Amino acid sequence: MAVEHLLTLTSLTIYPVKSCRGISLTEVELTSRGLAWDREWMVVDENGRFLTQREEPRMALVSTELTTEALVLRTRDLPPLHVPLEHRPCGRRTVQVWRDTLDALDEGTEAAAWISRALGRPLFLVRFPGEFRRLSNPEWTGDVEAENRFSDAYPILVISEESLADLNRRMGGEPLPMERFRTNLVIAGGPAYVEDLVPALIAPGIELRLVKPCTRCSITATHHLTGEVGVEPLKTLAGYRRSERPSGVIFGQNALLIRGAGMKLRLGTRLTATAR
Repeated sequence: MAVEHLLTLTSLTIYPVKSCRGISLTEVELTSRGLAWDREWMVVDENGRFLTQREEPRMALVSTELTTEALVLRTRDLPPLHVPLEHRPCGRRTVQVWRDTLDALDEGTEAAAWISRALGRPLFLVRFPGEFRRLSNPEWTGDVEAENRFSDAYPILVISEESLADLNRRMGGEPLPMERFRTNLVIAGGPAYVEDLVPALIAPGIELRLVKPCTRCSITATHHLTGEVGVEPLKTLAGYRRSERPSGVIFGQNALLIRGAGMKLRLGTRLTATAR
């Protein structure tokens, strides 16, 4: 017999700049590419190759803020950088994010100088071009053409509070915050790993399809306040969350928006889900 879960959305987070700190919200607009402003910007090197905390853990120390007019970046020992939301014509830069190559919008010399000083090497800040369609792997999305901005591969990541509580119990010691997993939507009210058990999360006018377990990397082991890299949670996860397909250590589920583009998703939203 199918089991229906009634879940609650308890946290909403976007990450405007790929691999920098996120912003907690009380509501967010849903778009065909995921949550509004999520992974809208990205840092690249001189060759246009994308940069993340995997190569540069200090990105964890760069905070982000969105005002009505600008993206604001902050880090220690530097004045804040204000990047206008209304893009200024600064040309294009050919960039690569995993297997995708595209002509991104260059945010100019001031932004490049700031991020280069913050991370100690020549770098550039680019913005996702609105006309480009970057699609998730159809092997997992099936008949849905799921668009992304600069996220690794899928537009939305979902994890339950109960899953993190179970992981922290297994690790012992100081519990890890959800921030370490760069989660967009946190749900609560079901069993641990309920996100693995249900195919979709549904609210009035909104449907999110859960399509692929999220394989985890060293970013989860990078301290979100210091940038230091350790061994947890990967050491513990490897003991009970190792998968053959997809290959690797898994925690959380990647999701697509099926219905609800243009609608607002709010904290406290009740989501129904029927177990597989």
